[in-house]
Amino acid sequence: MLTEENPQTATSEPVQAASVSTFARVGLLMYTFLIIYASLYPFSNWSDIGLPMWAFLVMPMPHYWTGFDVAANIVGYLPFGMLVVFALYPTLRGLPATIAAIFAGMLLSGGLEAVQTLLPNRVSSNLDFLTNLAGTCIGAFLGALLTHTFLEQSRLLQLRREWFVPDAGRGLIIAGLWPLAQIYPQGYLFGHGQLMPILSNWISDWLETPVDLVALLTRDIQLTVQEYWLAETLITAFGLIGAMLTWSILLRKQAPKPVLLILFIAIALGVKAMANALLFSPANALAWLTPGAKGGLLIGIMMVGGLSYAPPVAQRRLAALCLLLGFIAINMVPANPYFVATLQAWTQGKFLNFNGAAHFLSIFWTFFALWFLLHPAHRLKRQ
Repeated sequence: MLTEENPQTATSEPVQAASVSTFARVGLLMYTFLIIYASLYPFSNWSDIGLPMWAFLVMPMPHYWTGFDVAANIVGYLPFGMLVVFALYPTLRGLPATIAAIFAGMLLSGGLEAVQTLLPNRVSSNLDFLTNLAGTCIGAFLGALLTHTFLEQSRLLQLRREWFVPDAGRGLIIAGLWPLAQIYPQGYLFGHGQLMPILSNWISDWLETPVDLVALLTRDIQLTVQEYWLAETLITAFGLIGAMLTWSILLRKQAPKPVLLILFIAIALGVKAMANALLFSPANALAWLTPGAKGGLLIGIMMVGGLSYAPPVAQRRLAALCLLLGFIAINMVPANPYFVATLQAWTQGKFLNFNGAAHFLSIFWTFFALWFLLHPAHRLKRQ
């Protein structure tokens, strides 16, 4: 975990050692949203079944459970407990921070289990609550033990000061989430922020009649194979340029920029291939590497290569513009029929929570990035 360097106190080691970690606090906020979205996904068919929302606490333990469920609940809340401890530093440290983190995990897990009572496709369980709490406890104790290493002295902190501009914590969180946003299956490579299908489903449920917003906006225009190819090329290129320039503006001049840029895109594509192999089959690991995606990758890499040494202000504006154009395109282009056919073979099963978290990142990463790029407080200066 990385602390934010205060230029005015950089020469005073005691003050620097007690500085706030913006990285941890922003990470905690985003991870909390991630847990909430994953726990309530897919946000449909809400109904009151007549049970008190806190009835799960006094119910008998479930008869059927698996080791995977227990491990997933523990692992899912472990980072939450650790991030709470790191986020409270230096206001609270040690045992007080640990107790506060455990209490926060108890409230979050208990509240979400209670709300799940209203979702027929989710099951509120005291076992889930206890395993979530166990994960929070483990994370909180680890956070207390590792606070000195991660927040006060670390080779990571030294690299942070050498390679990244001051106050880059928020940007590092957002850039770090981009590879993870590739996990959820998407119709177009790097096509994040696809809201129209979700809005269409909500409006359809509300009006009790099928509504397709994309069809209404495009007047049922049918694209040819070549037009789908061009759309995928543009969406891929816009998404790649926006993400890579967002990463680039965080780097100092003395940082090994070419290596870090190549590593960034390699990690994202590696995560994409691994996710496809796990969610579908190993044979589909590279199914996303279509001719349109290849063209978008080529254009994007060429553009980033030329723009990565442009002034940070220009990089920031171009990144925001590309992300906006990609967002508009992904919400205006009809769904690729070949991708829709592929999704029919996808069974979410026990990965429902995991897929909910991945879906959250796929939709909202663009908004997080635009918030960072456009907010005046995040306009970093090259040091």
